[in-house]
Amino acid sequence: MPEMRKLVVVIVSLFAVALGRAQLAEPVRVETGLLRGVVEPGLTVFRGVPFAAAPVGDLRWRAPQPAAGWEGVRDAVAFAPDPYQGDGKGHVSEDCLYLNIWTPAKSTSERLPVLVWIYGGGFAFGSTSTPTHNGEHLARKGVVLVTINYRVGSLGFLAHPELSAESPHKVSGNYGLQDQIAGLRWVQRNIAAFGGDPAKVTIFGESAGGISVSMLCGSPEAKGLFRGAISQSGGNFGPTRPTTFPGENMRGLAAAEQAGLAYAAKAGAASLAELRKLAPDQLPGGWGNPSSWPIVDGWVIVDDQFKLYEAGRYNDVDVLIGYNSDEGLSFSREETPAAYVANTRLRYGPFADKLLAAYPAGTASVPKTARDLMRDAAFGWQTWSWARLQSRTGKSRVFLYYFDQHADRPADSPAADHGMPHGVDVPYVFQTLDRNDPKLTAGDLAISETVANYWTNFAKFGDPNGADLPAWPRFTEAEPKVMYFHNTASVGPVPSEAALKVLDTYFAWRRTPEGAAWAK
Repeated sequence: MPEMRKLVVVIVSLFAVALGRAQLAEPVRVETGLLRGVVEPGLTVFRGVPFAAAPVGDLRWRAPQPAAGWEGVRDAVAFAPDPYQGDGKGHVSEDCLYLNIWTPAKSTSERLPVLVWIYGGGFAFGSTSTPTHNGEHLARKGVVLVTINYRVGSLGFLAHPELSAESPHKVSGNYGLQDQIAGLRWVQRNIAAFGGDPAKVTIFGESAGGISVSMLCGSPEAKGLFRGAISQSGGNFGPTRPTTFPGENMRGLAAAEQAGLAYAAKAGAASLAELRKLAPDQLPGGWGNPSSWPIVDGWVIVDDQFKLYEAGRYNDVDVLIGYNSDEGLSFSREETPAAYVANTRLRYGPFADKLLAAYPAGTASVPKTARDLMRDAAFGWQTWSWARLQSRTGKSRVFLYYFDQHADRPADSPAADHGMPHGVDVPYVFQTLDRNDPKLTAGDLAISETVANYWTNFAKFGDPNGADLPAWPRFTEAEPKVMYFHNTASVGPVPSEAALKVLDTYFAWRRTPEGAAWAK
């Protein structure tokens, strides 16, 4: 990746040169001191604002602590480091608990609605500095846009018996989620200084960010921090499982602590103190690390979220939730029908035959009908369950969508059945599509504008509907209407509902004593 690192250096250098010509804004006072951002067309932008202390040294694997104050005026003109991740190369650091703000407000009295973005990346990667997450376009639609960094990988989610022992709650893990909560608490205390209304905060995120949104909706620690939630390809309604799979990603605290002991042994650390002394590049890492995902700790995540929603024990806020039409295209690895059948039997056991019938492969290929099992297990069933449970036990509004934006291809094309893969929705929402991409169509631009308007309307009113937009009905179990996005917005039925109902019987069985015992 040397070329990428050179590109980052060039971009940072160009930004520094441009900053010399930029107009600095009047300072804004927050709880820790004076901040000075940059004036951009129609906006004031603050980058690299500390919302918590650096989680380094003895603060590694601890709940986020208050940020230190400063004297004078602090320039908030450049992105802070991204959370430490991967091989540690690039603009990353353990000192990463910063947020960014785009505000169109001209005065603190405007009290604009606030959208707070939580990035994805499988809880192992992610950043607020990527150009795709540029908040300027959404902010210009009349909202204050905030993006929050949080710890990822084992630095964000390691559980360990010694960590639990030192915690006042006697739990460990979920530090990345605690970072998100700390960022939202900072927003509550400070966003009015930027013209935002702390009573009108909506959280939104995609993939791990969308799952985080779901977890925050179920967490008592996040109660009162937001009034609305948007989850893109998220949801967290699967049961715990010792050997995890997409859609069944969660472990309990005891299992996670045992994984933490194995993690420490792999690092060559005999104690937590030794583990804390290791440089981050000496810690075991990599995608799929069992200590790099949230857990049911009994505090931040108090229980199986499906059970919490059945009992009405969640933060009952308006939600706008959905997923992409071909999520499986990004994750399915089976290249032959035989491999698909074998992997389905491995994961689903006695339910495999029913699911193979509901999500069939071809005789010589693994088409979208088969890929959709991965889509629905990880995202579709999670989102559909969320919508059904909240419409049944809650009082707030539920809006469900299905993002199907993709190129139309000839019937004989190898990609004829390809829909919208995972993550491709994000630049549509942020309106950061590459306008120089020759494959971009008028339909792409139109649906991006439509979706951005729906999202910002939801932040303003708790309802995506507005002038010049197709009417988006609420989802209810009696009338399960879904908004489809493909060049235009139109209402349709729940996608693959018959297959989802078969998958639902599997998840219901997994919550029985027999199903729980089988999963061990």
